[in-house]
Amino acid sequence: MLNALAREAAPETPASGSPESDPAAGAPPFEDADLFRVVELLPEDERRRYHATREYLQAEVRPASIGYWNREEFAAELLPGLAAHGLARLQTDRTSALFKGLMYTEVARADVSLSALVGIHNELILGMVDALGSDEQKRRWMPGLEQFRALGAFALTEPEHGSDIARGLETTARPDGDGWILNGAKRWIGSGTVADFALVWARDTIDQEVKAFIVETDSPGFTATKISNKIGLRIIQNADLALEDVRVPEANRLPGATDFSRANELLRDSRAWVGWQAAGIQLAAFDVARAYALQRRQFGRELASFQLVQQHLAEILGNAHASLALMVELARLQQDWLLEMPQAALAKSTTTRLARASVALGRSLLGGNGISTDFEMGKLFGDAEVLYTYEGSYEINSLIVGRAVTGRSAFV
Repeated sequence: MLNALAREAAPETPASGSPESDPAAGAPPFEDADLFRVVELLPEDERRRYHATREYLQAEVRPASIGYWNREEFAAELLPGLAAHGLARLQTDRTSALFKGLMYTEVARADVSLSALVGIHNELILGMVDALGSDEQKRRWMPGLEQFRALGAFALTEPEHGSDIARGLETTARPDGDGWILNGAKRWIGSGTVADFALVWARDTIDQEVKAFIVETDSPGFTATKISNKIGLRIIQNADLALEDVRVPEANRLPGATDFSRANELLRDSRAWVGWQAAGIQLAAFDVARAYALQRRQFGRELASFQLVQQHLAEILGNAHASLALMVELARLQQDWLLEMPQAALAKSTTTRLARASVALGRSLLGGNGISTDFEMGKLFGDAEVLYTYEGSYEINSLIVGRAVTGRSAFV
């Protein structure tokens, strides 16, 4: 992989007349920002797919996403292209955990909202149906899901219960003949207004265990209302869901979802996925800031030639690679089936904290233009706030780690 900074730091003396040998000319700009050659850890076939997908995301998805983000509009037209690059079936295509993570990073590098769609789709929808669904449910839904021809929504969080959802879940499922009657409300449900079905977690009124149901969104009594005016992830269509005496056949109950522990397993993996998003948004902040610094002139010089600007760029890239290094280690644990919740929580809390710092540096570097989505950094600034909070807030994930290392719970 081309890595100009690595060549600059190498002990060999560059050949006379090369760009590296002329301090005035400077090193040729590196385009991938992969200073530690992370992508080279992939096997050759996955590396080729990575580069092809990254090129597509940067050339097609990144510029197209800005208009959708500004309009708070779902980007349905981009789904076929994402599917063509295999992004609808990362959970089932048998590629490595590192490859899957780097794909999440590159989608986030192009647009964080779409990375939320791709991640939730794989980790919480496709993965849930595949792991917990019946053979008939898999036959019906998996082919469409793996091509983005079908979309699902993961419906767990409720209006009054976010971090305490394990204890506080209020949506009910009452047995009724050969099916169930569901009542309750859900909030912040991604793709809720555009999904074909919702995976609704509800408490069985008989045994009080939490179970999961496939609720098709055209079911009588099911309504979804878009949550508007968000400061980030504006392409993903979060929704309030209401379920009023929604009848669901027994065939739509996921047989593998027997209690809340199965939801917790999915949430562990989805927290890990946000760490890859956090790495991706930092690489995006670096891409935008670096390009701006090379193009913008102040006091008769490129911004890139000023010391404070170079310091900002180095700090953003350092944060990004610290995040990537943590996530590479997490992928190793996932590959060996060793990942546990405290590790996922530490990765999520640390990388999103660094992401928040990185986009703030990028916004500062762009000055007034940093608050405008026309220059992309304002878009990243808003998206980073969502990463910091969703899939378990920074504070909650920190307390999960604290409980693991002290043996004492700070939760009531």
